[in-house]
Amino acid sequence: MRTATARLVSASVIACLGASPAFAQQAHVNLDWAPHRNIGGLVPFGANVVSPDVDQQRRVTFRVKAPRAQEVQLSAPTIAAALGRAESSWPFTKGADGTWTLTLGPVPQNIYVYKFLVDGVPVVDPNNTLGGFGNQPGYSTLVVHGEGPAYYDARPVPHGTITRHVYQSTVTDGERELFVYTPPAYDRTKVYPVLYLLGGSGEIASGWWLDGRAGFIADNLLAEGRAVPMVIAMPNNQVVHRSDPQHADKTFTLFDRELRTEIMPLVESQYRVQADRHGRAIAGLSMGGRHAQLVGFKALDLFASFGILSAGDPASETSTPQFLTDPDINTKVDYLLVGLGTHEDQPTNRSVVFHQILDRHAIRHEYAIGGNGAHDWATWRYLLYTHLLPNLFKPRK
Repeated sequence: MRTATARLVSASVIACLGASPAFAQQAHVNLDWAPHRNIGGLVPFGANVVSPDVDQQRRVTFRVKAPRAQEVQLSAPTIAAALGRAESSWPFTKGADGTWTLTLGPVPQNIYVYKFLVDGVPVVDPNNTLGGFGNQPGYSTLVVHGEGPAYYDARPVPHGTITRHVYQSTVTDGERELFVYTPPAYDRTKVYPVLYLLGGSGEIASGWWLDGRAGFIADNLLAEGRAVPMVIAMPNNQVVHRSDPQHADKTFTLFDRELRTEIMPLVESQYRVQADRHGRAIAGLSMGGRHAQLVGFKALDLFASFGILSAGDPASETSTPQFLTDPDINTKVDYLLVGLGTHEDQPTNRSVVFHQILDRHAIRHEYAIGGNGAHDWATWRYLLYTHLLPNLFKPRK
């Protein structure tokens, strides 16, 4: 039976699908799958112009009122990648009233991040209510909608729960956070497999939940019958300042300690999860993918499934030799995904090289390319939905 909360959320999403025009353009009345479509010309609360503005042909117009500015540009590598464009900035045109305008497109349906460059200074879009932050300065978020909710949107299906835990870490000597997804109708009398899902060097614990849409993706896959109900733990795998000159030397040892002494004990004490390696997976993007490899591959006592997204160590023969040369490794690993974005697929890319290393050592793995993105969330959301979650904790073929 669906919970009252699930019914409430589903009703909200259904209302969104048939929302009145007043609900468009960043109204935040519902979890809108098309928050940047401009229906009714309503300016977001606190803004002075509509920006961004996505029409039904997926053309995107950005606006900013800056009468004293000499130059305004859009900086958007993720949009450039989706359009197959090498240059990632575009100039605006200034109007008589001091409003700068730029129209692009059509832009493929997806979620993108961008900034403005106002006289060379990077700033968020001051009229966009959607944005994010992480282990890097803030950015604005653009949602280019399709004909209905995408696989990463809130749909009228049963929804799981995201819980935030704050804990004291003896490894980093401070308070840290961890987000945990439990599936719809989570039942404490049952035991669930658990995925430890890690962010990259620019992300913090909330990245997979907010930018990665991991909760909605899991909800939608479960509703489609394409995934096993699981607990997803999303920790902060930043354990040393990213600009520390010894970051690479410190991060793997520190995260291994944080995982074993803080993160896993918290999850296993608070949730009904399997406490054996076949019920645990570790995966991550970029730096998190390297953590999944350089920490996870050395922890076969803890994990049997792995996801390496936009990552992989080209020096794997020296960094994880025991994994690569283990004659029984294909019987020890339940699932291994190596994935990268459409526009990352270059001969020298570390994921490509890592895939080739695994092939040379005859290690069974799934190799996936897609998402029409590069080193960005378009890639990682796609891989989570199409490959990682659907294949975890399934009987081996």
